[in-house]
Amino acid sequence: MSGNRAASAAGFAEGYDLIVVGSGAAGMAAAITARLGGLDVAIVEKSSHYGGSTAVSGGAIWIPDNPKMRDAGMTDSKEAAFAYLASETGNRMNAELVHAFLDAGPEMVRFFEENTALQFEHRAYSPDYHSDLPGAALGGRVIDARDYDGRRLGAHLERLRPPIGDFTVFGGMMLNRIDIGHFLKMTRSVKSALYALRLLARHARDRLSYKRGTRLVLGQALAGRLAETVIELGIPVHLETALVSLVHDGDAVQGVRVAHQGEERIISARGGVVLATGGFPQNIRKRRGIMPHVSAGAPHYSMSPEASTGDAIDAALGVGAALVETNSNAAFWAPVSLLPGDGCARPFPHLFLDRAKPGVIAVGQDGRRFANEALSYHDFVQAMIATGHHSVWLVCDHRALRRYGFGAVRPFPAPIGSHLRSGYLKRGRTFAELAERIGVPPAVLTETAETFNAAAGAGSDPAFGKGSTEYQTYLGDPENHPNPCLRPLDTAPYYAIELFAGDIGTSTGLSTNAHGQVLDGNAVPIAGLYACGNDMNSIMAGAYPGAGITLGPALTFGYIVGRHAAAGSRQRPIS
Repeated sequence: MSGNRAASAAGFAEGYDLIVVGSGAAGMAAAITARLGGLDVAIVEKSSHYGGSTAVSGGAIWIPDNPKMRDAGMTDSKEAAFAYLASETGNRMNAELVHAFLDAGPEMVRFFEENTALQFEHRAYSPDYHSDLPGAALGGRVIDARDYDGRRLGAHLERLRPPIGDFTVFGGMMLNRIDIGHFLKMTRSVKSALYALRLLARHARDRLSYKRGTRLVLGQALAGRLAETVIELGIPVHLETALVSLVHDGDAVQGVRVAHQGEERIISARGGVVLATGGFPQNIRKRRGIMPHVSAGAPHYSMSPEASTGDAIDAALGVGAALVETNSNAAFWAPVSLLPGDGCARPFPHLFLDRAKPGVIAVGQDGRRFANEALSYHDFVQAMIATGHHSVWLVCDHRALRRYGFGAVRPFPAPIGSHLRSGYLKRGRTFAELAERIGVPPAVLTETAETFNAAAGAGSDPAFGKGSTEYQTYLGDPENHPNPCLRPLDTAPYYAIELFAGDIGTSTGLSTNAHGQVLDGNAVPIAGLYACGNDMNSIMAGAYPGAGITLGPALTFGYIVGRHAAAGSRQRPIS
């Protein structure tokens, strides 16, 4: 098939060996693996852009005992990773799926590096989120796609889902974790200043010829590298093509009914259909039914693309599939603030740049701290939900705001006036004045801050233990002593941003076996139907053990599904 069809919405064939619904990491991984296994494959995508939630993600990929860490001389074991996941998931663990993931993950890394444009690098130090639990690792398990030159995609770059604008700087320049470190220090380090200037010069050149930056990092790099191989293999991607239903003849799924430009059509799939559409994070009705805090009236905001409304899950349920509803959490939580916009506010996630930093605390509407601010984003929202807070306030002093930034507020030398005028950022000369501005009891907030400050100077947090694990101190400021996460809020004025519960994707999904085959209510595979990514129930069972625990399984089960579909095709008799 022509590579020129790979990002078009036209050129439907009557049928393919395998149809993949969704164009994120899981979908593209399944399509590439199946195509390299000899199948005629097509991807259908509801959105006008390919890349799914992968393209707007941090891009971390959690693969224990992976070849990249091994090549660097690091050690790990499947047994240790299994023990860690067992402590995370408890009796909710599906051991069959976990073993399949741990076995196939390293194979997936080797397969893609040897056969595709997807190349990885490991993070030597990136602690698992609960680094004090048995089996946790302090580094190596997290890998990233190498930064990517988007110009390699040619005209197809325009159809790659762009990064979230609020995560970029200077009109669309993307930054990875190393870049962020240099930009934060650019006013204090000549090396960092030169590093930042080089990136700015590259971006300035880009904008002379392109509508967007072409240096792709994080999830953009992962999506871009996968897309290059999709294009090279001639796999068509039919954009603006929504799944309506699955074609099922009573014995097996035989194809899909899709809607494109107002018309419905049936496309046959001789070897099956793969569902990889990203779950249902943007389906308000489904959220209300499965998220207790939402059903109780709490606001909730998802960072996932608007197209992720659960169409594929509904289609699977329509042919008898089972949905797993026993996870400890229905989604991968993230606290978000709301940026005022034209007509509607935009959610901004507070993942790792501000909460763990020194000079920062979080309080409920009662003015009291309720959790360790340096917890992972998932655990922080769990604490919000458990304590009944529909919203909370993140509070910092002037020194923290200007050194680290605060939510969408950039660090010095970026101006902060627009955020104050919009109401996104609240300010007070004293804690009491700030409390008045945010509607919490002034005496309580003042007492909370004074109590915290009294211990923070010595690097201690008796109430919640902020900065007590390697994961937490990893997110702090290594130049702050004795505890990278703790310093008194002692530099007026003081600031606050309101946080709400949100997510970066749903964890609840379709029941599958170790091959990624979707199961019915009797745990029997539905012939011709697969799921991976967030359409498949998370093997973490609602827990969030570390960075990349969505994309790691997404790529791995995409690989497993593509391999199984190709093997099944070879075993079928030619009609």
